[in-house]
Amino acid sequence: MRALTHPATVAFGLANLYLLSVTGPLISSGHDLVYHLTGSASAIFVPVIVYVLTLWLLLTGLLAIAERPGRMRIVAWSAAVFVLPSILLRTFTGFFGVVVPAWVSLLVGLSCLLCWIVIALRWRRLQPVFEAALPGVATILGFFALSGAAIFVQLVWFGWQARDLNPPPKLHRAQVAAGSPRQRIVWILLDELSYQQVYERRFPGLQLPAFDQMAAQSTVFTHVVPTGEYTRFILPSLLTGVPSDGVRISGAGLLVAMHDTGSHRWNRFDAHKTVFQDALDAGYSTGIAGWYNAYCRILPAVLDHCYWIYHEATPANLSPERSVGANLLAPFHRAMLAALRWFGAGSGSPSDELLDIQMHSADYRELLGAGDAFLADPSINFLLLHMPVPHPFGFYDRRRGRMASRHTSYIDNLALADMYLAHLRQLLEQRHEWDSSAVVVMGDHSWRTSLIWASSEGWTEEDEAASHHGQFDDRPGYIVKLPHEQVGSRVDERFDAIRTRALFDALLQNRLRTPEELQEWVRQR
Repeated sequence: MRALTHPATVAFGLANLYLLSVTGPLISSGHDLVYHLTGSASAIFVPVIVYVLTLWLLLTGLLAIAERPGRMRIVAWSAAVFVLPSILLRTFTGFFGVVVPAWVSLLVGLSCLLCWIVIALRWRRLQPVFEAALPGVATILGFFALSGAAIFVQLVWFGWQARDLNPPPKLHRAQVAAGSPRQRIVWILLDELSYQQVYERRFPGLQLPAFDQMAAQSTVFTHVVPTGEYTRFILPSLLTGVPSDGVRISGAGLLVAMHDTGSHRWNRFDAHKTVFQDALDAGYSTGIAGWYNAYCRILPAVLDHCYWIYHEATPANLSPERSVGANLLAPFHRAMLAALRWFGAGSGSPSDELLDIQMHSADYRELLGAGDAFLADPSINFLLLHMPVPHPFGFYDRRRGRMASRHTSYIDNLALADMYLAHLRQLLEQRHEWDSSAVVVMGDHSWRTSLIWASSEGWTEEDEAASHHGQFDDRPGYIVKLPHEQVGSRVDERFDAIRTRALFDALLQNRLRTPEELQEWVRQR
């Protein structure tokens, strides 16, 4: 038991508790953070490892100095313990996505500070109670040091696995077959596109001319059943045609398995069993410019062209695009900016809200450029464009026609999605390819109002009004424009989005040439 209460052991337990919000996302068994990193994983893992070791050494020194009974011992130990409630509250609310009012966090912090001040001032009277409680507290922290050791080992191991996370992908690079040119197929996935908001119960005053223009010469599906509620599970399902409610990601950031909702079995993910292999088999050249999913990492064997991006909040705001050295100093830089702001000498670090807007809008701009480049290449005739709109939170201000500085609404991002659709159509028309191309516009899922967003801090009054107080309609938008289709039509019967791969197979084989053939194909379940 002596080893459990040694200052070094207790300090290691404390260090891991203090930094759990930083280490937790990196050792998650789902490897979600690693999966979505577009830069270097080492630029994040290495600084976090250094932070743990440095904090451990500093705390060991402090507790070693405070081993002798007296005021220093009481003040140091009580400070180390009473800072924990605020840290753990922030940690666990972050883990579970719980929104805690600012006044609650402030109350917890002030209460702990007050307790510490009282102990520091009246330490002589409280010393007997303190000395009686200290062995138990030290033992508990010592036991947590054992968990901390497991956390640290996982941190090092997962960091090693992800050390070469995003090397240049070895793409397929097909030689396009000679012969008659194939019709171009453009698959546009607008993340979180709601059929209800676009065509059925549009927000008053919202103009969506591109969606209206497309509906006038396309087939609009009015009753699409999504394959799920989360993009992470939906996209692999759409690519393979196999419904999935779970995925397994390796420590190296690779999609390795999918959980089949029909057989309830885990099946190995195989890029060659996706719609992109179907396109290659049909003699097409494939490409993706996509968001969120690590497309270039999981599908290189079946892609001739690829670009993907996804910026997200990382532990301690460390950036995978900065060097290890820059990330090591990043927390100190943020602390300095905060101190300068406190004294009125600067604006401080950007808020979490502004950082989210900057990342989301940067993703949109980068994918816009990458998608335009792929559309300008006529050899890419089977192309997926996965765009981060109208996915919340809003980052576009439709009234001012520019990116916002505060979170806007889903309706604002929907207006931007319409602008994107108009932009894409203009590019294809300029190349005289719009009429001859098959264009499929769809949402991976609908606007998840009451499921996710209505309880979030970014929910706006306009969101509340547009969703009719958070009512959830699960139908994603789904629009199919066949080559040379000129008259709008509708499919009102149920259509399961899991059939998307089969739909593209029919398009690749040129079996769907008229709206009537498309409607008949839908009926053949």
